[in-house]
Amino acid sequence: MAMTNVNIRMDEATKIAFDKFCEEIGLSVSAAFNIFAKTVVREQRIPFELTTEIPNSVTHSAMESAEKGIDVYGPFDSVDDLMEALNA
Repeated sequence: MAMTNVNIRMDEATKIAFDKFCEEIGLSVSAAFNIFAKTVVREQRIPFELTTEIPNSVTHSAMESAEKGIDVYGPFDSVDDLMEALNA
């Protein structure tokens, strides 16, 4: 099968860290990207979850309450005390 070149751009810190990781596991950067590309083709999907990690409204509300010290419980002296508060 004929080979072709693919050029990608990434920030230098990521490249250095990725090079180091690949070296530690005994792969070249080229081999790592080939594994990724073949997995995408075989599975017809990106082989990991992509998310914006934006908190939903319930989580956002809980974060705001915690920042204001509202509805914050503890510390607890025992697991039993914690469980009692959680089940209340």
